[in-house]
Amino acid sequence: MSPLHLLFSPLLPWWALALAAALVPPLLWWGGHGSRRMWWRLLPFAVLLLALANPRLAREEATAQDDIAVVLVDDSSSMGAGDRPAQRAAALTGVLERRGRMPHLSVRVEHYRPAAGHDEGTRLFAALDRVLADVPRRRLAGVIAISDGEIHDVPDRPDAAVPFHLLLAGHRNDRDRRLVIEQAPGFGIVGGTATVTFRVDDPGQSGSTDLAVRRDGGAPSHVSVPLNHSTSVEVPVEHAGANIVELEAAPVPGELTLVNNRAAVSLSGVRDRLRVLLVSGEPHAGERNWRNLLKADPSVDLVHFTILRPPEKDDRTPLRDLALIAFPVRELFEEKLHDFDLIILDRYRRRSVLPPVYYQNIATYVRDGGALLVAAGPEFVLPDSPFNTALADVLPAAPRGRMEEDPFLPTLTDVGHRHPVTAGLPGAEADPPHWGRGMRAIASEVRGHGTTLLQTPSGLPLVVLDRVGEGRVAQVMSDTVWLWGRGWDGGGPQAELTRRLAHWLMREPELEEEQLGAEIRGGRLFVERRSLTPGDADVTVTAPDGATRTLHLTAGTQGRESGADTVDQPGLWRVSDGTHVALAGAGALNPVEMSDLRATPDKVKPVLEASGGGWRWIDDGLPEIRFVGADRAASGSDWFGLRANDDKVVTAVRDSALIPGPLLLILALGGLALAWWREGR
Repeated sequence: MSPLHLLFSPLLPWWALALAAALVPPLLWWGGHGSRRMWWRLLPFAVLLLALANPRLAREEATAQDDIAVVLVDDSSSMGAGDRPAQRAAALTGVLERRGRMPHLSVRVEHYRPAAGHDEGTRLFAALDRVLADVPRRRLAGVIAISDGEIHDVPDRPDAAVPFHLLLAGHRNDRDRRLVIEQAPGFGIVGGTATVTFRVDDPGQSGSTDLAVRRDGGAPSHVSVPLNHSTSVEVPVEHAGANIVELEAAPVPGELTLVNNRAAVSLSGVRDRLRVLLVSGEPHAGERNWRNLLKADPSVDLVHFTILRPPEKDDRTPLRDLALIAFPVRELFEEKLHDFDLIILDRYRRRSVLPPVYYQNIATYVRDGGALLVAAGPEFVLPDSPFNTALADVLPAAPRGRMEEDPFLPTLTDVGHRHPVTAGLPGAEADPPHWGRGMRAIASEVRGHGTTLLQTPSGLPLVVLDRVGEGRVAQVMSDTVWLWGRGWDGGGPQAELTRRLAHWLMREPELEEEQLGAEIRGGRLFVERRSLTPGDADVTVTAPDGATRTLHLTAGTQGRESGADTVDQPGLWRVSDGTHVALAGAGALNPVEMSDLRATPDKVKPVLEASGGGWRWIDDGLPEIRFVGADRAASGSDWFGLRANDDKVVTAVRDSALIPGPLLLILALGGLALAWWREGR
């Protein structure tokens, strides 16, 4: 029962009662001429003042409030390792069972799950702040966290107001080998190498381990690296754009997970300069267009020679009047041939300028990975055609010995509509295409694996591509393409076509015929496949934790198939169609959450010590949970304490007069009678 309280509910303001109490004694003294018997008149006045003060007895009626304990359950990725999910479930069940034996305790369970695609680590204390936003602090008894201790937002100034306890999932002897990237450049020069520094952490172990290095999802190469020491590896930068380098340390028995045995680095490939050799067989109207297009690109170093006068021509003209510089045949086609990224033969004729062995050098250059573009004209059907050399072994289109000189409208072949070099060219979407006519085409036939992208209405190939050995070859079987650049008959996409041809020859990834791309936007994985073969396709998606699933791609336009999937974890996602591999990173490529999976209380110890809380391995059994006072210890070797707050809510207040009215009247009359009697003696 609640205790009684004395209250006053004055009928007049306190200042009026105080004034009356101050004035009455002097007045009585003055009216009684200083007689001591006059003081008996104070008795009825005192009773009157007491009645005006209205003293009352009050009793509160209150309802006891349950204390609140918060149970934080860590559902982050690291808690999925080993048998931690089973430990987590058993711990939560045990805590709730113990709560059932504690009257006046309410439990709020908060499951923490990181946002998909974000790499913020485990933000358990941020989740706690959200829970406590609507919990009255005077009712909070304590917090019990079920976690592996890998928490990444531990406050610098812990709250010591309520106990914070930790039930630790995992095992004391957990082993987890992990690969840590220490330093990696953001970009590298194409054709050069980049240095990646890393460390394979395996605490308590020594010796070395095998490391697999994979570039752009290709076949891995293997090196042996020491454990627990910084190591560097040189990685070739093979192409422009993103070069994904994956490092994977060999697994060991008993590891918690293999996810953090892998790490990835994205290097942006930057071309230093493209070295292009342009050899024009003779001056002609389209020669300047080739030169202007190549010189307009600041990343191109162009070496251009035009053969003005062949050696066999003897017209007695002095050389000083014909040549600005002697043609450095031996230097270009023997000593420095492999220094060039692209060789262009523009209407070149086989004359006595190049010995036969140099044509063989060019063919070898192509097979070894070089790029050759042949822009053919009338000379290609003559006996001195460059086709009648060792170049015939690498050229996909063979001349038929004639030309077609009637105006024609170039059109895309079926493959041309899908090939990235010609698909989507300005004006190509219309039927017939919205571009100007050509004036002359070289009759030829495609051999071997050559691919025709543009053709005449009669089926003669105009643009032919082929792969030869490690290199690439392109043939343009008309010498009037330059008319597009001049706007003749409406013009056409000469600059764009030439740019794409050069970039395809230089192996730019976005112009590959068969390619697979993946990108993560807004928490979803978007996959696009490009192929010369029409039809839908299925790809295999591998999540960062190694789980796989199948994604169906739907056919679209220009040789593309696409599809989308949900991203539910950060890290490196791998997509494969069986031949090609695409990689996409959600958040960081090496997630903080999976960097170290060994269970430890060390990160949370500042909070435990500040709040008086305790920690215990779930493996050792669950502790007893009991109420403790605010000034008592909050944990022991086998128990966790929750603060008893004894909070109450007042539901009603009942009061009554301290002195009933009749009694006050009797006291007042009695005081008057006593005063009259004492003064009458």
